[in-house]
Amino acid sequence: MFEPRKFSDIKIGERASIKRSYNERDVELFIAVSQDYNPIHCSEEYAKTTRFGRRIVPGLLTASMISGVLGTKLPGYGTIYMSQELKFHYPVYFGDELECEVEVIDKIEAKKIIILDARIKNNDGKIVVSGKAIVMLES
Repeated sequence: MFEPRKFSDIKIGERASIKRSYNERDVELFIAVSQDYNPIHCSEEYAKTTRFGRRIVPGLLTASMISGVLGTKLPGYGTIYMSQELKFHYPVYFGDELECEVEVIDKIEAKKIIILDARIKNNDGKIVVSGKAIVMLES
């Protein structure tokens, strides 16, 4: 069930994705774990006074979707996260339908390293987060 893929089986251009939205409970749990009590995430009253007009989902919670794809789909089980570059383009609001897609853009055979492009789009098709992930396979 949790069998890692072989490095040689992963192809440049291969893609995988997941979809989800974030609700009140998701954000509460993330705030408790991360200690990110920025009022833009947890105070509707404060958020109304900002340029966003309402609370937004923490950026790193949104970006964590990338880890979900990497660890379960591509490359999948046995993936070790080495680094991640991120760029935040637009805010994510509670209930936004998101799709995170990663694509293999390079492989370094000697070190069994895989480089992937990552994009998270909202329900309007706007890229809200983008970046590159570098991973290696456990074995």
